[in-house]
Formats: sequence, structure tokens, C-alpha cells
Amino acid sequence: MKPTLPVDEEETLRSDAMPAQQTADPPVLDKRPGNSPEQQGTSSTFLARAALLTAVLSAAGSLLGLGRDQALAHLFGAGSETDAFLVAWTVPEVATTLLIEDGLAFMLVPAFSAAIAARGAALPSGHDPVRALVAASLPRLTLAFLASAVLLMVGAPYLVELLAPGLPDPQLAVDCTRLTATCLLTFGLTGYCSAALRAHSSFLAPAAIYVAYNTGIIATLLLLADRWGVRAAAAGVAVGGCLMVLVQAPVLRRRLKGAARGSAEVRAGDAKAAKRQSLNLMLIATVLLFALCRQSQVFIERFLASSLPSGAISHLNYAQKVAQLPMVLSLMLCTVTFPVVAKALARGDTEKARERVERDIALAACIVLLGAAVVFACAPDIIQLLFQRGHFTAEDTAATAAIMRVYSLGLLGHCLVGALVRSYFSAGRPTWYPVAAMAAGMLLTAGAGTWAVTLWGVGGIAAANALGITFTAVLLLTAMDRRSVPVRLPVVLLELAKTLLAAVAAAGAGLVCAARFESPSAALAVGSLAIVAVFVLLLWALHVQAFLPAVRIATRKLRHVS
Repeated sequence: MKPTLPVDEEETLRSDAMPAQQTADPPVLDKRPGNSPEQQGTSSTFLARAALLTAVLSAAGSLLGLGRDQALAHLFGAGSETDAFLVAWTVPEVATTLLIEDGLAFMLVPAFSAAIAARGAALPSGHDPVRALVAASLPRLTLAFLASAVLLMVGAPYLVELLAPGLPDPQLAVDCTRLTATCLLTFGLTGYCSAALRAHSSFLAPAAIYVAYNTGIIATLLLLADRWGVRAAAAGVAVGGCLMVLVQAPVLRRRLKGAARGSAEVRAGDAKAAKRQSLNLMLIATVLLFALCRQSQVFIERFLASSLPSGAISHLNYAQKVAQLPMVLSLMLCTVTFPVVAKALARGDTEKARERVERDIALAACIVLLGAAVVFACAPDIIQLLFQRGHFTAEDTAATAAIMRVYSLGLLGHCLVGALVRSYFSAGRPTWYPVAAMAAGMLLTAGAGTWAVTLWGVGGIAAANALGITFTAVLLLTAMDRRSVPVRLPVVLLELAKTLLAAVAAAGAGLVCAARFESPSAALAVGSLAIVAVFVLLLWALHVQAFLPAVRIATRKLRHVS
């Protein structure tokens, strides 16, 4: 395996540092000769700034999401009220995946890109295919989103009974579900605006949506918690969804303002574009089914935990949210380099795609395993610092930390699934293998969880999650050379094994060092430093390829200083 980020590819990475649906979108920036929109929208400076802006605002949204969880824990602890809300929280979790991040984006971004390209063609004066596309699609989709929200509100009692039949207060969960059901409308409109704006090379508003969303939830919680209880958190979802739409709608309106109504000729062109887009419906179906299968692991966990004592669902939720932070960080590189792989496959350059995927897997594994070592070694200190206040007691800290340590065992599997599935879909062709692999992992999670929950309670549920996602990762990785990018499996597996060995040793060192301090902040600081030192030293000693570019850069800097 070659180094992960060699110096001679840094410019390539910067020039392709956006997700696929963003880099492919022809921008509308400047009409001057010699400075076409395509040239501006794909320039290194433009994409680098857009990537940095997106990363900063996404990180801010994640931090506010952590603050949202802290507020929930402070106000309601980890009891039956929180369990009821987290059952209702399933609705925005699924809606985010289907309406904002994956499903709707795969359908709308290409459609808007084609319309923007047609706008620059030789069309009759005063006709705008983008506005025609909005007029044809937005009203229908809005009605569909609204109907889905109303249907879910009516069927909330049945959904709660299906997801968590053992809840002590199902009516509270029903009330919260009806409030969160509004997100089917607001998230749908948010996803629509995001797709349209990204197609116009406008990234600020789409990147800010989670800042607005979590701000709305936190503000509603602080204002209404005393009066409404945990229903205030569900109302916050409704408020936050409205804010996401309001952040983007004025920007999109300015983009479309001044355009003339589409004529019959333009609408006919849009119909042809829509017909071409329908050829990708199978791809959309496979992506949506994969996302639903992966999300079903949360359904399984909450279903099994609903029969346990109050607080079990809450402990699982808090542990999972914190434990997954290293996984989210590790996948940022894969998101950025996704267009590199897609473009290489489109050109038939499988060798470049293979090298890029191998490097991404290796570097993502290094990041997630370092984070997993910190989570495992310092779990009690992390949970105590983040949540132990208000109604969140020391017993809740101990229970959540124990679960988080079990979750950390599956972080590499979560990371590999997130990284590898991008490679399977990078060629733009429908493939059912990722869906089958994720379904197999889901069935293993359900079966193992049903058996383990009777023996180990909530810890058995977390262990089943780790087992199921790891099994899916193995299925995806071992079939890469036949069904996706033809990576060199022996090389990839060797690098993963060396990185995993370094992480295990580093976690042991962190446990020993953290145990010497009673203060959670001191234990976390010293334990983390020990983990980083041991992990880096072992990566260097074992000649892990993903670590070599960092060594070269550090050596070059030291020579330059001296």
C-alpha cells in the first residue's frame, strides 16, 4: 500500500475536496469570457474554501448536537421520560438520512444540475429551466411530505407500539412522536433547498442547517422544559426543522428571483431530463434500502431495551452518541475523496481508484482506532465530564460508560462500512450487494441481541450492535475485489491488523494512566496523552503506511526549522 496522502497528490485532493453531488454541479458565478462557471466552480481555491466552510459549520452543528444531549441529560436524566422521547427521536433520525443526506439528494442534485446546464444553452429568451423544474417538482413533493407527516401523526400510537412495546408510559412517546412527525415536512423542504443550492455551488446555507436545527432544540428545551417536560424536546425538533428551512429558503429565492416562467418548450426539455433521471431510480432504491437497513440497528436496540428497566434506552443513546464521534471524524476524508474515486472509475482508471480507496481505508482506520482507544480507556471520565449533573446521576454515568466501552469495539466496523459503501456506489450504478450485506448484519444484530439481552441486559444489546456491524464490514471488504474497486485485500488486511494492534496496546496504556487520577479531567487528559504517544510510536515502529506521510512532513518541517 502506498502512502495515504503523498505530497504530489495534495493539489489533487484540494481540487476534489467536496462530496460528489457538490463537485459535479455546474456553478453560476461569472459569465466573463475565459472565466466560465465550470472553471470557477471546479477551481482548487473555490473547492478548498467550500470544503473548509462545510467542515467548520458541520463541526459547529455536531458540537451543538452534543450540547443538545447534555441539556436533555441535565433536565431529565436517563429515565422513563427520556426513553419515551428517544423512541420519538427515531423519526428525525430516519428522516435525516432519507430526506437530507442521501435519498432526496441523489435524485434532486442531478436534476438541478441538468437544469442549470440547460439554462446556459441556447434557449428562447426569458425562459429558465431551473424555475420550470421548481414549479414542476416542489408543489408535488411538498404535498407528499405533508401527507406523510399527517399520516405519521395519525399512526403514532401504532408506531410506538411497534418500536417499543414495553414502555411504561406509551402515551408520552405518542405525544412526542406527533410533534417530531412535523420533520417529515420540514426536513423534506430542507433537503430540497439543500440540493438546489448545492447545484448552484452555494454551500454556506446547506452547511449551516444543523447549527440552526440544534439551536432550535436547545432554545425550546430551555424555554419550555419546566412547563411541558420532555415534550419540549420534541417541540424543539419541530422548531429546529422550521429554522433549517428558513436558513435556506431566502437564499434559494434570491437565486431564482428574476427568472421568467418556463415555456412549453422548456417544460418539454425538463420532461426529457426527468425521463433520463428515472433511469437512476434503481440506484436510488439501493441507496435508500441500504440506509434503512443500517438505521434499523437503532430500531432493534430500542425495541430490545424497551423491556428493560427505565433508563436503558437513554443509556444506549448517550453512549452511542459519544462513541460515534471518532467514526464521524474518520469518515470526513472519505467524504472529501469520494469524487476522486468516482472520476477515476468514470475514466476507467481503476488503478488510481484502487490506490485512493486503499489509502482512505488505512487513514480512516488510524483515526477511528485512536478515538476508540480513548473512548474505551477513558469512558467513565468522558461521561462524567459531559453529563453527570442535574438529574444524570453517578449510577447513570457508570451504566453509560460500560455500554460505551462495548460500543467502542464496533467502531472500526462502523467506519469501514461507511468508507466501503462509498466505493460500491462510486461508479454510479445500482448494486444490491451492500444492501444484502447490511441486511445480513441487521439480522445478526437482531438475533444476537435477542439472545444476549437475557444474559447481559443492555450491555448485550451494545455487543450485538458491534458484532452485526463488524460482520457487515467483513462482507463488504472481502467482496471489494470482485464487486467494487479491486483493492489488494492482503495488503489492506495487513495494514488494518497492524493499526488494530497499536490501538489495543495504546488503550491498555491509557487505562493504566487514567486509573492513577481521581479527577476526571486529569484522568482524561493524561490517559489521552498516553494513548496518543503509544499509538503514534507503534504506528512508526510497525511501519503503518497511513502514518508515513505524517512522518515525512514532520521530518521536512524539522529540517526546515533547523
